[in-house]
Amino acid sequence: MDVRAALKGQYRGALAMLRQTIERCPDEVWLSGQHPRTVWRIAYHALFYTHLYLQPDLGSFTPWEEDRSHAAHLEALPWPPHEMPEECEPYSRADVLRYLDLLTGMIDEGVDRLDLDSEESGFPWYDMPKLDHQIVNIRHIQQHVGEISELLFRQGMEDHWVGRA
Repeated sequence: MDVRAALKGQYRGALAMLRQTIERCPDEVWLSGQHPRTVWRIAYHALFYTHLYLQPDLGSFTPWEEDRSHAAHLEALPWPPHEMPEECEPYSRADVLRYLDLLTGMIDEGVDRLDLDSEESGFPWYDMPKLDHQIVNIRHIQQHVGEISELLFRQGMEDHWVGRA
């Protein structure tokens, strides 16, 4: 099997599962959680980093036009003075789904632009080959799908597994 086709299918599958959690998430759950780990922020974080790491390198990244400063951070900022991100207006589910649609449309071109044979990820804080980094990126989406899915399960809502899309 072609590795690029596999990555594309797994990205689409992971994003389809994230879509399920966002679409089914009731307002009270969407806005719940303790700052900065609110549900809306977890969903946005997953998309922001999917977008970032779908690029060949940091210099190739252009944030989403609706990005809000530090909205993607779920913990203290990684640069001094390492403060917690400020609270900001929550993204609506419709906002986040628009971003998800944009990213889904970028998958084919994004994966095709990557040098999957590179020994570097393109991001200085990730010391690993590019292909490994892409697998980490997909695992990262699924980690946050799992977090939100568990919250929905506690509300009596189950998700459906998407193996590949």
